[in-house]
Amino acid sequence: MSTTRLVEHFFRHEYGRTVATLSRRVGVHNIEVVEDAVQSALTRALSVWTASGLPENPSAWVFRVAYNATLDELRTRAGRTYILERSTPSVADEELEIFLEGEIADDLLRMLFVCCDEAIPFESQLVLALKTLCGFSTREIALRLFTSEANVYKRLARARERLREYSLGELSNAQYASRLPAVHKIIYLLFTEGYLSSHAELAIRQELCNEALRLGTILTSNGVGRTPETFALLALMHLHSARTVARQDDAGLLLLEEQDRTLWDQEQIAIGLSWLAKSAAGDEFTRYHAEAGIAAEHCLAPSFAETRWQRVAESYALLERIAPSALHRLNRAVAIAEWKGPEAGLAVLQGAEPPTWLAGSYLWAAVLADLHKRCGHDDQARRYRRHAMQAAPSEAVAALLRRRLGDDGNAS
Repeated sequence: MSTTRLVEHFFRHEYGRTVATLSRRVGVHNIEVVEDAVQSALTRALSVWTASGLPENPSAWVFRVAYNATLDELRTRAGRTYILERSTPSVADEELEIFLEGEIADDLLRMLFVCCDEAIPFESQLVLALKTLCGFSTREIALRLFTSEANVYKRLARARERLREYSLGELSNAQYASRLPAVHKIIYLLFTEGYLSSHAELAIRQELCNEALRLGTILTSNGVGRTPETFALLALMHLHSARTVARQDDAGLLLLEEQDRTLWDQEQIAIGLSWLAKSAAGDEFTRYHAEAGIAAEHCLAPSFAETRWQRVAESYALLERIAPSALHRLNRAVAIAEWKGPEAGLAVLQGAEPPTWLAGSYLWAAVLADLHKRCGHDDQARRYRRHAMQAAPSEAVAALLRRRLGDDGNAS
């Protein structure tokens, strides 16, 4: 792996873990100092490692540089060096212990739940976790949460203001339990950004999918996270990940009907189905159960044509009831179009007014363009196609839309 690629890997894979571990040592109220120190350490790594080669333990190197930079900044701010010297251990003494996987997992899990403090508005919780622990840019967060970058900055500032007042002690079981749904959503959004990236150059970001799977697996090792909802979320992520290799080729993203199903990872599908079976224990049924069930239908179908579209459509209808969203209605229309024809799919959307966040995205327009095209409504198809192309978040998505919708809204 090249030095540049390795540093990028650390930004995505190690960034959140280093922030979490450092925050536990110096206090989460110093989160902004910690974030600046970690980013500075990664920038320095790119320069130093390019000139002198990789250190024996890159993780420890990044942590040590970030740790020392954090202490230097806190000492400067405090003006009482001896207090910090007495209250913070030497990184040289701890260096080998710091990167034990169990400790890192505990720190990251704890920090995830800290980000989901009920005193922080839910939207700000998501922004804080995605920025601080997952390394998302403000643009990525804005696209994933269907908001503006200015709103992302405001939400982040609100969350950090709360953390500046925070005294990090051990959370109670009740706090862990009440914050679990927000933690699930953060992991889900992290996976979604990896699976269909808003990044301008990367259609799929496998490291983000892997990180979401890792966080979900860590969650199951904690008593409070060992729930049917967590199991369903893991099932959903594994079943989607199993198809990743087949979702793109040298030309870019591939539609479901274009994918070579022999490339799907059958071992990972089996893992996903195992988690799905485990999630069936008890009476709890969540959106993740419904979405995992839909993913399972796709994974188990011998071909696109042989997909049980009626079951998929019924699952989306159930999803609409338990987690109302215009996006779920849109997906139900797609499934019904495959089951009963494009006219039936359009009927589902007849008279529907999508919320602003969805109306401004490419998704709503792309589906309507496709359905109108298949119905022979050329003028409507062209109009919606133009909207979809203008709103495409990346060239990879734009290329997929051109292939699906054609150059002018007529047949490809």
